[in-house]
Amino acid sequence: MALLVIQITCFVIILATSQTCQTPDDFVAATSPGHVMIGGLFAIHEKMLSSEEFPREPEIQKCVGFEISIFLQTLAMIHSIEMINNSTLLSGVKLGYEIYDTCTEVTMAMAATLRFLSKLNCSREIVEFKCDSSSYMPRVKAVIGAGYSEISMAVSRLLNLQLMPQVSYESTAEILSDKVRFPSFLRTVPSDFYQTKAIAHLIQESGWNWVGMITTDDDYGRLALNNFAIQAAANNVCIAFKEIFPAFLSDNTIEVRINQTLEKIIAEAQVNVIVVFLRQFHVFNLFNKAIEKNINKIWIASDNWSTATKIATIPNVKRMGKIVGFTFRRGNMSSFHSFLQNLHMFPKDKNKPLNEYIMLLSACAHAEDSDLSQCISNHSLGTLVYKTIERNFSLRNDFLWDYTEPGLVHSIQLAVFALGYAVRDLCQTRDCQNSNAFQPWEKIQSRCSKECSPGQMKKITRNQHICCYECVNCPENHYTNQTDMDHCLLCNNETHWAPTRSTKCYEKEVEYLNWSDSLAILLLGLSLLGILFVLAIGIIFTRNLNTPIVKSSGGLTVCYVILLCHFLNFVSTGFFIGEPQNFTCKTRQTLFGVSFTLCITCILMKSLKILLAFSFDPKLQNFLKCLYKPVPIIFTCTGLQIVICTLWLIFAAPVVEENVSLPRVIILECEEGSIVAFGTMLGYIAILAFICFIFAFKGRKLPENYNEAKFITFGMLIYFIAWITFIPVYANTFGKYLPAVEMIIILISNYGIMCCTFFPKCYVILWKRETNTKSAFLQMIYTYSSHSAGSIAMSHASLDSNNSSIAMTIPRTDGKSAASQKSKDLQAKVFTDMIRENNPRASKTLYRKRISSI
Repeated sequence: MALLVIQITCFVIILATSQTCQTPDDFVAATSPGHVMIGGLFAIHEKMLSSEEFPREPEIQKCVGFEISIFLQTLAMIHSIEMINNSTLLSGVKLGYEIYDTCTEVTMAMAATLRFLSKLNCSREIVEFKCDSSSYMPRVKAVIGAGYSEISMAVSRLLNLQLMPQVSYESTAEILSDKVRFPSFLRTVPSDFYQTKAIAHLIQESGWNWVGMITTDDDYGRLALNNFAIQAAANNVCIAFKEIFPAFLSDNTIEVRINQTLEKIIAEAQVNVIVVFLRQFHVFNLFNKAIEKNINKIWIASDNWSTATKIATIPNVKRMGKIVGFTFRRGNMSSFHSFLQNLHMFPKDKNKPLNEYIMLLSACAHAEDSDLSQCISNHSLGTLVYKTIERNFSLRNDFLWDYTEPGLVHSIQLAVFALGYAVRDLCQTRDCQNSNAFQPWEKIQSRCSKECSPGQMKKITRNQHICCYECVNCPENHYTNQTDMDHCLLCNNETHWAPTRSTKCYEKEVEYLNWSDSLAILLLGLSLLGILFVLAIGIIFTRNLNTPIVKSSGGLTVCYVILLCHFLNFVSTGFFIGEPQNFTCKTRQTLFGVSFTLCITCILMKSLKILLAFSFDPKLQNFLKCLYKPVPIIFTCTGLQIVICTLWLIFAAPVVEENVSLPRVIILECEEGSIVAFGTMLGYIAILAFICFIFAFKGRKLPENYNEAKFITFGMLIYFIAWITFIPVYANTFGKYLPAVEMIIILISNYGIMCCTFFPKCYVILWKRETNTKSAFLQMIYTYSSHSAGSIAMSHASLDSNNSSIAMTIPRTDGKSAASQKSKDLQAKVFTDMIRENNPRASKTLYRKRISSI
């Protein structure tokens, strides 16, 4: 009861005398000047003391509950900095420090962080906001801390504004490894991922599968719980219960939660193993209560409290059972031990935690070492009046050494020396006695080779260390999106591509012969011009229907059919332009094949008719008369092409296909389906054209003004030249302009045949009207007939003269006159047939005259 009265009295005195800091410097726990300042965050006190449940005005509250183990951590940081300053690591450059007490509260840590970020050498504590802070010079260059993951996360969010390095010595939450969220956070301890994995493996190896877990309601505790749950499930370990404590001692419900948890442990009698992820002050309160309730379990400790002397020295702690824990790796502690032995010689003027420890130690001077920790805890709830300590006053260095956690001290030393080496590398080429020598964000490197940037890969040469390599650019269609990648990643060549030294893959563009393409516009214009020519020829022939030129061309019906075929051929070229569709792919070849076949077939019939009209061989005459069946031949020849195209469309129709063979684009094109069918269609047209060419060639020397055979021969030659050229060009062309090649060949063929067939006739109709009359036509035939008959008679007379010796031995007959007469009779008959088509009455008269003259 007396002890309780003393505590209440001290608490009232504290409330009456506690005052908030008046200046920012009052907020600093320990400081020392230097050329390069390093900040420190330590939870020297276990909680903040508030005079009311809800604060009514913003102010920095008083911190109570002096933590000896954390005080020793601040000494470890100070000692490490002094070691660097007293060494040759930083020649002429001194490291300074500003250490702040977070009081185990995020708000205090955030206030200290704002001080870290305040502008250097400014008369006022100002934090400037800039869109680009690369040139901003803050008060410190780096921060060591904090200890708890929850506080480190909050601090890191602010330090990320200027990418100020933050090196933690104890924060183990796995989420802090995420460089996207915490790019400037570093640590000298492993994450909880490895610790929870080790704990789960330990439990599984021990043959336990029914455990409980206690953790805190913060990021550290929740992440540890989630990680352990995953690892436990992987090792066939079940979690019987999960108890969660409030994260901070300032929470008034913590005592209630501890009692509820202990009742849960008692109720779950079969749970003999409990995993504890708590802070030291949680464990201290939990174990004190558990000892009172005689709870005996196996407790698995996290690194946060596994080596804490505060827990190990709890009275009767062995009655709780066995404690198994994990801790950090230890280093050489001899230098720090010497530092503690000579702590009484260390300056105390700017080290408030040291002064507070001395005052607390002075208040507990009567206590034995075994009771000293409890005495300090009882007296650390208030602010004691500082007084001068005699020089011979003992700081009980052995007591401090017993409370030292070697793993954490080693982690703090690693953090300080890591920053020291970074400063050394930066200061090799700069004057670091000037505080503006470098920015906080400037991660110095000690590497054999420069890191390979995204778009490059490492190439390790023979007889070199693995750390020494060359950076080579990724080849085309390969990429890297991270630094120092061992190999380049391959893009999906069917849908994506990448240039040399690319950091990502780019989607291929889909291309085809577009309507807006200049070549497509040109070819389309030629097609439209051809259609206009077809319409103009049709009009000219219609207006001159009864002239010899039109009638000698086979009449208006045949002309219209041929013109319609030319029209369809020009129209078919339009299906080669635009985005390919299944309909257009099937239509363009079929329309061209059938219409061009019909055109060639009609011209073939005209050639056959001309040859029949001017043939003077009786045997050939009879054969051509039997062969000349215009309607059946046209239907048969065209029908056969229709059958070829129909079978093509049924069994291997052209379809739309994506050509992904090109490196950067996808060509949307028509795949012909069957090359055999495609070749058969074109080959069939070529056969008909060749037959037509032979027939026309036979009649090429007929009367000039009315002779179609000569021009048909030229037209077929143009066709052959065009399509013979087409085969190699088509085979070697790829890309979106492949359809344009076929369009060009179709246009050349169509224009060649149309011009040779109709343009000479149009020329006669329009500009040689005197030759486009019946009399001129009959005169031409008569002249050609007389000339032909005379040539035949002359050839026979020459033959008789050259063979006179044979005639003397052979009896002379009247063969000469008989041959001449027969030739004239046949020619007259054929001409009469041609004239009869134009003027039956005139043909009869001419026939009688030709017979009487012969």
